[in-house]
Amino acid sequence: MVTSKLLNAPRSRAAAEPLLPVPVATPPAQRLLSLDAFRGITIAGMLLVNNAGNWGHVYWPLEHAEWNGWTPTDLIFPFFLFIVGVAMTFSLGTLRERGASRRQLIRKVGSRAAIIFALGLVLNGFPSYDLMHLRVLGVLQRIAVSYLLAAGVVLATGLRGQVTALLGLLLGYWALMILVPVPGAGAGVLEPAKNLSNWIDLRIIGVNHTWRQTRTWDPEGILSTMGAIATVLCGVLAGHWIRSRRPALEKTVGLFLAGNLGLVLGVIWNAPFPINKSIWTSAYVTFTAGMACHGLAMTYWVVDVKGYRRWATPFLVFGTNSIAAYWLSSLVAIALTRIQVAGPAAGEAWTLKTYLERTLYESWLSPINASLAYAVTYVCVWLALLSVLYRKRIFIKV
Repeated sequence: MVTSKLLNAPRSRAAAEPLLPVPVATPPAQRLLSLDAFRGITIAGMLLVNNAGNWGHVYWPLEHAEWNGWTPTDLIFPFFLFIVGVAMTFSLGTLRERGASRRQLIRKVGSRAAIIFALGLVLNGFPSYDLMHLRVLGVLQRIAVSYLLAAGVVLATGLRGQVTALLGLLLGYWALMILVPVPGAGAGVLEPAKNLSNWIDLRIIGVNHTWRQTRTWDPEGILSTMGAIATVLCGVLAGHWIRSRRPALEKTVGLFLAGNLGLVLGVIWNAPFPINKSIWTSAYVTFTAGMACHGLAMTYWVVDVKGYRRWATPFLVFGTNSIAAYWLSSLVAIALTRIQVAGPAAGEAWTLKTYLERTLYESWLSPINASLAYAVTYVCVWLALLSVLYRKRIFIKV
């Protein structure tokens, strides 16, 4: 599974996302390096969990929870959306300070969201582009829609309005999923293919355009996007806090306290509305936002406050070209599963990915360690490729 690493990049580089190829000779001077590093950690994790060498042999922390509950992998996507929200406060705030009008900001947000959505469609259709079975939604599409609608809230309201919108999304989504009856299942059913979110996806998107693994529901569905927008708004509120003029220690402690609050709310809410990535429940939003606050607080304190930056260089490489890292690596990963090569037996055909994993690693490692080694290698290869852009100060952005 967006990210994608995926998103905005204000000229301050304080928090944004790179998208389409525009060489930049030198990055702007002002920059929240901790946010780039935190984004880079998230993108590296995304590449790791998305590129197992053998999906039949994967360590459990690198897999999603089957339905309710969570694993470390289930933190990656909400972390990225949270970062999108933090970045938004820097990018839109900087543009406002430079005199940009609301119309200019809306145009910029709209064009960026459209490009990200289109990149997601290109990725979903590659390489055959069968429009009759093209998945409409996906990681990049969720990023685009959540970014667009959350930015609309930010541009239309102040801090109080943003808090109100966040609470409305969390409580409103909870109420819809619990109280609205689903034909043939009733109200409050949260099982796969029987809950309101999945029912709406099948009626609006259609079975031929949902996630191909099930064709009965989509993990980036329409109604569950309410939860994803809420995750972005959690990041927006964190961004306001970290962009304020408060002392660095107060910012760090505040983020930790907010993280504790999110974790407690998530655990309490888990009973009536379980933590669940596939339908992005309100408990999942608060719980993962709490985790993200802790992650940002630690990264901010270490990188921006204490100045320990050398360790973060590999993550800055990913974080400053996050969309490029996610999109290009995903495109190549798909290609590796489509290219056929001769297997060891006569007449046997393997995909190029299978050939590489078995030849390089399964010949001397156990299947599960070979699968992990392939994934780690894939991350390292993209780190090396993107390091070239980073050293040349080229950032691919919208």
